[in-house]
Amino acid sequence: MRDILPVVPSVAAYALVFGMLARQKQLSLTEISAMSGLVFAGSSQFIALGLWTTPLPLGAIVGAVLIINLRYVFICASCRPLFAGANRLPAFAAMFFVADENWAMTMGRRAQGAEAGAMHLVGGGVLLYLVWVLSSIMGDAAGTLMPDPARWGLDFTFAAAFLALLTGMWRGRSDLFPWGIAAVCAIAASRLLPGNWYIILGGLAGSISGVLLRAD
Repeated sequence: MRDILPVVPSVAAYALVFGMLARQKQLSLTEISAMSGLVFAGSSQFIALGLWTTPLPLGAIVGAVLIINLRYVFICASCRPLFAGANRLPAFAAMFFVADENWAMTMGRRAQGAEAGAMHLVGGGVLLYLVWVLSSIMGDAAGTLMPDPARWGLDFTFAAAFLALLTGMWRGRSDLFPWGIAAVCAIAASRLLPGNWYIILGGLAGSISGVLLRAD
């Protein structure tokens, strides 16, 4: 929890923006709380809000959220060494608290040789979960005071959080190649393909190129 504290302000601001936008979509406080509490995935919650119309296009929302959250298949699979020897049920339950930020923080510490295990991952995730839910609720109240979050630059908080995490995961020039491949593929896919396929394709391209680079 202590290690994840520097990321908390960005997550809180991002959740505030979500709460404000959800209020603009006429979601109730109960609905906002339930979405943040049960889904706990900021990017997919924003995607769902973007598709939120009447009547509700359930198929489109489920499909878009599924695509954008497929990255968690790879993220959670990479956490397996952290739970070596643990019972499967608690390990699977812990995956609920895996977010991009605490996963990157834990894996970054391990890459630097520092001690960071399953409880480091879960501890950071629990704190992020509490901040996310509470800040979403606060965003609902703030929606009446700040009807246009982008005017105050709050729409950039998500990107800022990831840029900060990337600096912590940088291991040297060897990262340039897979990161560059991921960026090029993601940008190309965003221009050529509809929806959010660029996230999955960029992640796959970067991961595969990183594996091939290490194999060499």
